[in-house]
Amino acid sequence: MTVNELRSKYIEFFKSKGHVEIGGKSLLPNNDPTVLFTTAGMQPLVPYLAGENHPSGTRLTDYQKCVRTGDIDSVGDPAHLTFFEMLGNWSLGDYFKKESIGFSFEFLTDKKWLGISPDKLSVTVFAGEEGIPRDDEAAAIWESHGIPRERIHFLPREDNWWGPAGATGPCGPDTEIFFDTGKEKCGPDCRPGCHCGKYVEIWNNVFMQYNKNAEGQFIPLARKCVDTGMGVERTVAMLNGQKSVYETDVFVPIIKCIEELTGKKYGDNETDDMSMRIIADHARTATFILGDPQAVTPARTGAGYILRRIIRRAVRHGRKLGLEGSFLAKPAAIVIDEYKHAYPELAEHTDFIYDQLAQEESKFLKTLKQGEAEFEKLLPNLLKNPKKVIPGRVAFRLYDTFGYPIELTEELGQENGMTVDIEGFNAEEKKHQEESRSLSAGAFKGGLADHSEITTKYHTATHLLQQALVNVLGAHVAQKGSNITAERMRFDFTHPQAMTKEEIQKVEDIVNEQIQRDLPVTMEVMDIEDAKKSGARALFGEKYDKQVKVYTIGDFSKEVCGGPHVQHTAQIGHFHIVKEQSSSAGVRRIRAVIEGGLPLEPSPENK
Repeated sequence: MTVNELRSKYIEFFKSKGHVEIGGKSLLPNNDPTVLFTTAGMQPLVPYLAGENHPSGTRLTDYQKCVRTGDIDSVGDPAHLTFFEMLGNWSLGDYFKKESIGFSFEFLTDKKWLGISPDKLSVTVFAGEEGIPRDDEAAAIWESHGIPRERIHFLPREDNWWGPAGATGPCGPDTEIFFDTGKEKCGPDCRPGCHCGKYVEIWNNVFMQYNKNAEGQFIPLARKCVDTGMGVERTVAMLNGQKSVYETDVFVPIIKCIEELTGKKYGDNETDDMSMRIIADHARTATFILGDPQAVTPARTGAGYILRRIIRRAVRHGRKLGLEGSFLAKPAAIVIDEYKHAYPELAEHTDFIYDQLAQEESKFLKTLKQGEAEFEKLLPNLLKNPKKVIPGRVAFRLYDTFGYPIELTEELGQENGMTVDIEGFNAEEKKHQEESRSLSAGAFKGGLADHSEITTKYHTATHLLQQALVNVLGAHVAQKGSNITAERMRFDFTHPQAMTKEEIQKVEDIVNEQIQRDLPVTMEVMDIEDAKKSGARALFGEKYDKQVKVYTIGDFSKEVCGGPHVQHTAQIGHFHIVKEQSSSAGVRRIRAVIEGGLPLEPSPENK
């Protein structure tokens, strides 16, 4: 089975069960400060799992592009990827455990769909703890489908529980489905969840049935939801009996391209194979990030830093295989061709992808020269060390500041009769990775993003800000991303030069004028084409569902958006622009704060 076939079969199956296919969203999440990238298929659905009504109904299905970089150093092993696809289906207060498990079992085992032998499947369910009963209901449903008790495993919270991210909120048990690869058990305690490779998780069904209150009690929810996720690459590898995700049809042509570039044969040398897998993964990830409608460019912070790190790591492994100049455009071309039907935005951004890859490759090659020059400067002092050891902090500074790889520092050391304090280097790197992981890994496996009163006010203010920017600067202004926390808002938009002080003041005044007018904020569900015809502003390049929510703010603003929003603008408070600066070429960034405002009224969106 190919990746395209699995994706198509999954969507077809759930549409046959009354689910509406919705469009996957950007890799750069809007208004979610907890993550740099979309890290899970459910992430764009968070407001609807929290209680908001989805314009497409209560049964939904989609495929979603995701990036996780918390385990970047594991990439290249049989299972880890930075970019991956998730298939998902959701019930928003519609069906629950019986139907969800039934759908999963039918799709996996029916010969019309995946045709997996039930003997190959094992499952885990929540073991229960004080205040929350064991999930015997899910276990009984699996048993009714022929999964025997010995292949139903009760595991604790860390394995089979979802949410909440904060102190309170919706949460519940999950059931995870594992494929038995046929390997021998690693020992008497070998079971699903063991990391020996015998059992591979392919699907996770989350049952949101409780609300955790401020007293720590778990109160059953009246509106129960189901959220499921299936990893595409991993499932395809299991279905085909492949030992690694890098043997699947999406990676084979990328690795073949790398073979042609390097003159090396995949499978001949494990060290070279590891480098080829890392290049294949990182080239695919960088292509998807750069090809996103809200693409970031390589930078020193945030998502741009992760992108830069991925590109430079691919270049470094290219050098290990003997590649000296720019080469990433060639594997990127394979990725674009493979995925352009499922993700047409890649083909639309081809030139931008090639240009950014070439620029960053060129910068990194210059950086390597700078690192070598810096080493030459440090050398006289390093040679004074009687133990002839390059300190770990020095090696890490060369790596972190100049992007100079530790292997090359070791080579330079050897040429000068020195070794490197690798333990010290690893300690510095680990400290750095923990900081990076806290930014990139985020709150998923999951928690609900912040939809508090203050962030709701900030979100509505972005609508006013965008329209004010259009009024002052011109119709070319378009949103390129936003980020909201409880303390401030950040809004990126297209504009070729810095705003003047007068322009900034004028925009701020216009926003505050609309707040003082206390305009009503109304919402209606519309067909996306009708919404655009009505003059509603939409994110350029975003993939919208057929039915969308359109928010109108008095006579001032009309925009396609998911929410949440205030009911009238006086609730926002006073708006103040703190800073206007460059974000990337042709993109400006505004940071702003709000103070005061009226309290929000209770509503399904703002609870």
